[in-house]
Amino acid sequence: MAYVKMADDLQRWWRQKREGHLALQQNCVSCKGSFMIPSAVEDSERAARARHCTDEGAKAGFKAACIAFVASSIPTLTAVRMFPKVKASLNYTGQALIVSAASIASYFIVSDQTIHECSRKSSYAALEKRRSEVS
Repeated sequence: MAYVKMADDLQRWWRQKREGHLALQQNCVSCKGSFMIPSAVEDSERAARARHCTDEGAKAGFKAACIAFVASSIPTLTAVRMFPKVKASLNYTGQALIVSAASIASYFIVSDQTIHECSRKSSYAALEKRRSEVS
């Protein structure tokens, strides 16, 4: 019975703390980053740049995953066929895990790098565009 009361008290405390935090976030002007509200054009441009960078990252990641798939499957399958000790210790699931781990890792690493590179270039280009408009 005491545990139920403690759980209710803890839940009530957490709810009050969370509501207070949300109220502070809604009232805080400096938390938003800027006091100026971006226009709809700026929001749509930013969304288009983000969509473009994400698409580029997905394409580059898929290419890297395909290359990693071939580069890891050839030695894995060759080793299973040629070496009896490897054949005894690596079943089909192990082979698939080796190949898929290399493909998945290369996809995420390359797509992340490409997205960061693209967003850096697009933000720099947008900054230069704004500077030229002001001048």
